[in-house]
Amino acid sequence: MEMPIVNRCQAETCAYNRNQGCHALAITVGDRRHARCDTFFTDSVKGGDPGGTGRVGACKMADCRHNDQFECQAPGITVGAGESGADCLTYDPVYQTA
Repeated sequence: MEMPIVNRCQAETCAYNRNQGCHALAITVGDRRHARCDTFFTDSVKGGDPGGTGRVGACKMADCRHNDQFECQAPGITVGAGESGADCLTYDPVYQTA
């Protein structure tokens, strides 16, 4: 299985973000309650591999339709502004709360 790619990251203040691209080797999504990018953090120094593209290493959002045994099965994701800095905008819960 190949890890899904981070197609676009709109969290421009993230230390791994360069020109809306994620350059972390792999990110983790979620804390079981919220689909945030757990890898997001700010720093004055940019990190990651500038020639690489970030991928989804793990996803803790078991209720997402793209999740299979805590592995993301989406072909790619988008990360963007959310409740707590940077969220997986591809998150699609199987069960909608009313």
